[in-house]
Amino acid sequence: METRAPQGLLLLLLFLPPLPPRGASAGSLHSPGLSECFQVNGADYRGHQNRTGPRGAGRPCLFWDQTQQHSYSSASDPQGRWGLGPHNFCRNPDGDVQPWCYVAETEEGIYWRYCDIPTCHMPGYLGCFVDSGAPPALSGPSGTSTKLTVQVCLRFCRMKGYQLAGVEAGYACFCGSESDLDRGRPAPATDCDQICFGHPGQLCGGDGRLGIYEVSVGSCQGNWTAPQGVIYSPDFPDEYGPDRNCSWALSPPGAALELTFRLFELADPRDRLELRDAASGSLLRAFDGARPPPPGPLLLRAAALLLSFRSDARGHAQGFALTYRGESPPRRPAPAAPPPCLTLLSAGLQDAADDRAPQGSAQTPAASPDWANVSCSPRPGAPEAATGARVFSTVTAVSVLLLLLLSLLRLLRRRSCLLAPGKGPPALGPSRGPGRSWAVWYRRPRGVALPCPPGDPQAEVLAASYRPLSASSQSSLRSLISAL
Repeated sequence: METRAPQGLLLLLLFLPPLPPRGASAGSLHSPGLSECFQVNGADYRGHQNRTGPRGAGRPCLFWDQTQQHSYSSASDPQGRWGLGPHNFCRNPDGDVQPWCYVAETEEGIYWRYCDIPTCHMPGYLGCFVDSGAPPALSGPSGTSTKLTVQVCLRFCRMKGYQLAGVEAGYACFCGSESDLDRGRPAPATDCDQICFGHPGQLCGGDGRLGIYEVSVGSCQGNWTAPQGVIYSPDFPDEYGPDRNCSWALSPPGAALELTFRLFELADPRDRLELRDAASGSLLRAFDGARPPPPGPLLLRAAALLLSFRSDARGHAQGFALTYRGESPPRRPAPAAPPPCLTLLSAGLQDAADDRAPQGSAQTPAASPDWANVSCSPRPGAPEAATGARVFSTVTAVSVLLLLLLSLLRLLRRRSCLLAPGKGPPALGPSRGPGRSWAVWYRRPRGVALPCPPGDPQAEVLAASYRPLSASSQSSLRSLISAL
């Protein structure tokens, strides 16, 4: 099918500011999905397809460690930079237009083939479409250039204010909108096999076939609000140029942002990418040619982010590609019930008339917003010390509680009366449990524990200055002790 006649001359529009696409919402029109490639030629493909066609179709690939007779093998890539090794997965070690592999030589002398990998299309590339010319696949303005690259066409359509850009036959560029794509007819990916006139490592459609891209790819500015998406360095998939000063705003739903750098190649330390909190302007992270980002996801506690990139007068490199997604704040666990801490201070005060510091007490820590932070450690003579105690785990608190209850049980086996600290005016009111006579008394600020057989006048005198626990509290305490 012949290519449509051009409607104008396509120029290199390096310094013209882009206009917002007509009817386009900010950010990418399509999410990155399950893409395994973020370079237009799939040089970063590290997947496991080992046939020239998808889903088991096509010819089987040869293992890279068995291709020493050819230019590329695992021996020629000892550092694994190109992804070669003792496997037969498709790769692109020479920067060709797409991944390929060696195959068993045919009678025609063909010993390698391109791989058709559905998952190896960079986000922002929407696929190969039929262009019959009547009606045109993309209805906007068009142009041609003998120096056409993917980014040259993207920049042309971005300046015209369209959402989509299509490259065809290696030298033609067409612009269009989402409505054009809705009525487009997809074509096999292998139909878009023409090399761009301006870049031997890029494909620019085919004969009567349009390779269609979103114009947001390689833009120098933008406002991304989709839940997830991809941001490319300026001029991507071409190399970024000198003296670039670009910025992108990210504000997806969520209270945090997760970034993952799929590609990062800056020329030198003077080419710099900064990540700032959009609300406060504070610098969160910064990367340059000497300090690349760490591998794996990068979580930033910011609801909105401002990315800025600057290159110096000599800057030329592939740039970067990063994926982002909004993250919801982690759910806080429900407040735990206060631990029934019971700190028993053991000692014997034998002289009831002596009002010195007591030797035993039962204490409940002061209330805390998070009961997991309550310490149950014994702290003699400090009823309020639990407020500022260090955080103990719930397991530690339960363990300490069991030890204290066992100590209390041993104490009650020797004594029939327990006097413990409390609040309020003094009152008298002994309580006797079945099978064993015992009583619980308390006063502020300190308490005492000593044997007090029923009718002991010494205990009666001492207890006169104490206030008893409530009947329900004593009943609960007796039940707890009897269960040990």
